[in-house]
Amino acid sequence: MEISRTKVKDLLQMPAGQRVLAKGWVRTKRGNKEIAFIALNDGSTIKNVQIVVDKNADTEPILAKISTGACIGVEGNLVESVGSGQAVEIHAENITVYGECDPVRYPLQKKDTSFEYLRSVAHMRPRTNTFGAIYRLRSQMAFAIHDYFHSRGFVYVHTPLITASDAEGAGQMFQVTTLDLNNVPKNKKGQPDYSKDFFGKMTSLTVSGQLEGELGATALGEVYTFGPTFRAENSNTPRHLAEFWMIEPEMAFYDINDNMDLAEDFIKSLVKYALNNCYDDIKFLNDRYDNELIERLEGVINTEFVRLEYTEGIEILEKAVADGKVTFEYPISWGVDLQSEHERYLVEKHFNKPVILTGYPKDIKAFYMKQNEDGKTVRAMDVLFPKIGEIIGGSEREASLTKLEKRIDELQMSRKGLEWYLDTRRFGSCPHSGFGLGFERLLLFITGMSNIRDVIPFPRTPKNAEY
Repeated sequence: MEISRTKVKDLLQMPAGQRVLAKGWVRTKRGNKEIAFIALNDGSTIKNVQIVVDKNADTEPILAKISTGACIGVEGNLVESVGSGQAVEIHAENITVYGECDPVRYPLQKKDTSFEYLRSVAHMRPRTNTFGAIYRLRSQMAFAIHDYFHSRGFVYVHTPLITASDAEGAGQMFQVTTLDLNNVPKNKKGQPDYSKDFFGKMTSLTVSGQLEGELGATALGEVYTFGPTFRAENSNTPRHLAEFWMIEPEMAFYDINDNMDLAEDFIKSLVKYALNNCYDDIKFLNDRYDNELIERLEGVINTEFVRLEYTEGIEILEKAVADGKVTFEYPISWGVDLQSEHERYLVEKHFNKPVILTGYPKDIKAFYMKQNEDGKTVRAMDVLFPKIGEIIGGSEREASLTKLEKRIDELQMSRKGLEWYLDTRRFGSCPHSGFGLGFERLLLFITGMSNIRDVIPFPRTPKNAEY
């Protein structure tokens, strides 16, 4: 009778005394003259199942084909393990080699396991324990995000990746065109004639789904987007990617306080989900790379976030500098956009807990944020986390058509491509709020990794678009 394959994750939970079939990739092979021990992993768990093979004339030929990285199937008896580290192991009776692996050319040699090296072989790094754990966590977190919003009645809205509007007003966008770059048609002013382009106008990859998300919120109440976004920012820091994923909820009838409440509850729920459902992977990362990871994650769940006005935050930072407690690379004063070093000082040194910073100067924030009565600040909010800095950015949106139009004019932005957005304020405007959570920033926090390129399968950065 043919046996169905059982995943390693399930095998390790089964009682001994059963005949089983496991399939996967060899992590290690070792042994002595009589017995070979093979550690087999199929990606379903951080843990391996040990395969015990009695060496004899029949098994020698097939054992010779098996090396680290080879893909095999093993049929045998699941028995109690006499060794430490696992409750059960498989005593092999039949082994099938699906794919041999050249041990000399295999890129995952023990001598070359730095993160920098592994980025150069990103197509193979999922085979390592570390990246197997990271990618399982990434998958689980994506599910947890959808589950969180679905359980609260939010509508999942798909916003366009190709757009003619710039949500941030920064202009750092990747252009999308079908024009022949060797023979670009020009208009009378000598500029590219986009009327000849595929969409008949200049278009780019989106930097955010927020503006379109607001359309959904002002019709459906509470919505969220979750998809890839793109920024053509020539930055090679450990915190920036050219292609990354964003979660962006938008909610009608939420003010800034409702927005902060949701952001705090959302991120606490995600961290709790990770600890409850991905503990083995998190413990591996904790033990291997960051022995404070679990403590830090539990700390987020069990603490109330500080809510702090930008002005008060600046005063704390200025006093810390004046008292000689810290020296910042970037000068600090009211009106500056906080750098990661400033944010992390507030979180890690001054409060020792996450901080939600609000009331930013309007001159350093986007045009759509609701202005406060002082005329100088807006109802923005940034959630600041240990080791990361800003992990969430959001605001109450400006509901007044007059104020929004004035702000667009102040920034000398083109209104031509924003009339559709302004219609939400012309026809039944309502108070509403929203925020954006960078998925990879969340994963940096949950995995304890220090470089954002290590929490996305195929990082896109300046001069790098491999695979």
